Amino acid sequence: MANNAMDVMASLTLIMNEETERLGMRERGRDLAELAAAKVRLVGVLETELARLERERPDWAKAMDEEGREQLTATLLALGDASAANAAILERQIDLSIEMMGAVASEARRLANRRAATYSAAGGLTNADLAAPISVNSEY
Repeated sequence: MANNAMDVMASLTLIMNEETERLGMRERGRDLAELAAAKVRLVGVLETELARLERERPDWAKAMDEEGREQLTATLLALGDASAANAAILERQIDLSIEMMGAVASEARRLANRRAATYSAAGGLTNADLAAPISVNSEY
């Protein structure tokens, strides 16, 4: 029964490892979006399969033989390692994207010299930076 869940976990591990490898090589493009979509689908299938196992046979893990438990443990450890590496590189990519957007916005503001001045009731002048509109082509 748990073989289906372990097969899904093994597939998910392979996809995460491939995505991590490609992101590490700074690849971009459609393939990464397809890997992310496959990852989401497999997580849904895994959640469904585990829920089914728990519903139909709550003691499924305890009922496994020693070899099955060892295989499940190895599969879970591999999935955990792949998940940690994948999460780390995705977090790094997100941080880099945020930094890049901040740098682009700062430079756009500087080039556009978009400043506004407001007089206060006491007669003081307050400068405010206005955000310049930014558009990013995520295809490249």
